Amino acid sequence: MGSLTRANAARAASKGAAAPKPNTTKGQQLGEVSLAEKLKYEFDKSMAAGPIALVGWLSLVTFIVILFAATLLALTRLGPDGGFNFFEAAWQSLMRTMDAGTMGGDSGWPFRFLTLFVTLMGILVFSALISIISAGLDSALEALRKGRSRVLEADHTVILNWSPSIFDIISELVVANESRKKPRIVIMANKDKVEMEDEIADKVSDLKNTRIICRSGDPTDLFDLSLINAQTCRSIIVVSPEGAEDPDSQVIKTVLALTNDPKRRDERYRIAAELRDAKNAEVARIVGGDEVQLVLADDLIARIVVQSSRQAGLSAVYSELLDFDGCEIYTTELEELVGVTYGDAVMGYEDSALIGLRYADGRVKMNPPMDQVIVAGTRAIIIAEDDEAIKLTPMPDDAVEPTAIRKRKAVRRTAERTLIIGWNRRGPMIAHELSKYVKPGSVLTVAGDIPDFEAEILSMPMGSKNMKVEARRIDTSHAASLEALEPLSYDSVMVLGYSDHMEAQSADTRTLITLLHLRKLSERLGEHISVVSEMIDIRNRELAEVTRADDFVVSNKLVSLMLAQASENEYLSAIFDDLLDEDGSEIYMRPVGDYVDLALPLSFYTIAAAARQRGETAIGYRRKRTDGDDDGRNMGGVVVNPSKSEMLEYLPEDRVIVLAED
Repeated sequence: MGSLTRANAARAASKGAAAPKPNTTKGQQLGEVSLAEKLKYEFDKSMAAGPIALVGWLSLVTFIVILFAATLLALTRLGPDGGFNFFEAAWQSLMRTMDAGTMGGDSGWPFRFLTLFVTLMGILVFSALISIISAGLDSALEALRKGRSRVLEADHTVILNWSPSIFDIISELVVANESRKKPRIVIMANKDKVEMEDEIADKVSDLKNTRIICRSGDPTDLFDLSLINAQTCRSIIVVSPEGAEDPDSQVIKTVLALTNDPKRRDERYRIAAELRDAKNAEVARIVGGDEVQLVLADDLIARIVVQSSRQAGLSAVYSELLDFDGCEIYTTELEELVGVTYGDAVMGYEDSALIGLRYADGRVKMNPPMDQVIVAGTRAIIIAEDDEAIKLTPMPDDAVEPTAIRKRKAVRRTAERTLIIGWNRRGPMIAHELSKYVKPGSVLTVAGDIPDFEAEILSMPMGSKNMKVEARRIDTSHAASLEALEPLSYDSVMVLGYSDHMEAQSADTRTLITLLHLRKLSERLGEHISVVSEMIDIRNRELAEVTRADDFVVSNKLVSLMLAQASENEYLSAIFDDLLDEDGSEIYMRPVGDYVDLALPLSFYTIAAAARQRGETAIGYRRKRTDGDDDGRNMGGVVVNPSKSEMLEYLPEDRVIVLAED
C-alpha cells in the first residue's frame, strides 16, 4: 500500500517537471542521415550502373592523381633540367600512369618517389580497367550465347516452341526454300540457344541455302516475341511444346500474343499451329481468327491410321501430298476455267491434277460434282510439281480409249473384324473414326497392358452403333500372347506405340518387337496378316521395314509435313479437313482392272476418264514393285500425279488412286 502511494506521488510530480532532452544518437538512427552515408549511398548507386560507371570512377581517380602530381611538380620544380611547367608535368604524369617503363631514367629521389606513386596508381587503374573490359566482353558474349538480341531479318519463317518434330519441319522448309534468295528460319523456344543449334546441326544434315537463327525466350511473352521480328516474317509455325503439362494452352497463348500484340503489323499473319486435343480447336479459332490454320495432330494421325488400315499404302499418298520433295497441293485462280465444268477441267491438265475447288465464300470441296460449272472467284486446287507446271493443255483426240473403259460393278460390303495391339491417347480417336466406316456387326478388339486399360476401352464413345468393342489385357511383346489373339482371323491389324507411357525410342522398340512376332507368326502359318503400324520417329522406319508390315504411319513426320505445308499454303488445313472427313470425298486405292481393260497398254487419260464417269477424280496409281525396284523414297510403288499421256501396262494387283465419296 505504501509503495503504491509513493509511485502515484512520483507520477504526479513528473507532470510538472520539464520534458527530457531527446537522445541525439537515437534521433540520427530514426531520421537523420550523415554526409558519409549519403556519399556512400550515391557511390553504391553509381556502381550499380555497370561497367560505364566503373570506367568513369577510374578516369576520375586517374585525373586526380595526374592533377596532384602535375601541381606538385610545377610548384617544386622537381625533375631533370630544372623541372617542368604545369602542362609538361601533367603530360609526364599521364605517360607514367600508362607505361611503368617511362620512369626508368628518372633521377633524384624526391622526383623518383613522386613518379613511383603516379606509376603505381596507373598500374592499379589500368589493371582494374582491363578487368572491367574483359568482364564486359564476357557479358556481351554470354548475352549472344543466350540468344537475346533482336532479329533484323525480313520475309523469314518463324518457328515457336521446341519439339521432336522441329527437325522434320526444318528439313521440309529447306527443300521449299531452295528457289528463294537468302532464306532464313528463326526459332524461339524456352531452351538454351547453343543446345538448339547443336541439336539442329546433329539431326538436320544439309541446310543448303537456308540459315537457322535461334533465340531463347518465352513465345507467350510480348517482349520476347519482339526479338523474332514477327512484323516482317513470311509465316509462323507454332509447334506443341515438348514436356509441357498443358501444351495446347501454351500454343493458344502464343497465338493470342501474336495476334493481339499492340505493335503487330496491319497485314494479316499466316500462322500454322499444332494442337493435340480437338476440343481446344474452337478456342484457338476464336483467338487466331482467319490468321491461323490449325493442325490437330492426334486427330490427323488417327484418321490416317484408320484409312491406311483399310487400304495399305495410303500413308505414302498423304506423305507425297505433304512432302515438298515431290508433288504439292497448290491453290490458284485460273480465268481459263471460268464457265467450264469440273469434269472437263479435270481432263484439261496433262502434267498436273485438278482435285477440287475453293469457292469465294471460303468453302472447300474436294471432287465436286462433274457437271458443276466453275464461276469467277473460284480457286482451283491442283496437285503439281511446282506452280510453273500448272497450265491447261489440250487433250489429244486419241488420248482416251473408250472401249477399254469398264462399267462399275456393285460391291457388297460385309462386317469387319479389326485388331488393335498397343494403346495411346490416339486410340479412342482411332476407334471412334473406324466405327464410322464399318458395316453393322463389326468388332474391334483392343489388346494392351497399361493401367486401367479395360475400363478406358469399354467407356469409349463411338461414332456409330455399327461396331462392338472388346478389350484383352496381354503382354504385347510376348509371342505366345500375340498368337493367342489369333491375328489371322482379323481383316486388319493396327499396332500402336505406347507413346504416353514411354519415351519415343522405347515405344518404337516395343512396336518393332510386336511387328517381328507378327511377321514370324505369318511366315510359320504361311498366311498374310494385313498390318498397319504407327511409328513415332522417322529414323525407325528403316528398321521397321524388315518386319514387312503393309504400311507405316510415322506420327511426328506427318505432323511436321502438315505444319510445314500449312505455313506455305493458307488453304491446306481446310483441304485436308475435307479429305479426311467421312462426309466428303476421301482417297481410295482400287483395282485398276475395275476401271479399265488390262489387255493393252493404256494412258492415264483413259483411267481418268473411267473415274470421271463414276463421279471420281483419279490422281495416281500404285504399281506392284518387282525385286530390286526401288523408288528411292519409300513410296511403295505409289505415283501421284503421273503424266496422263504416258502409256503403261497394268497388272491385276495394281491400284488406281481416286477421290471418291465412298
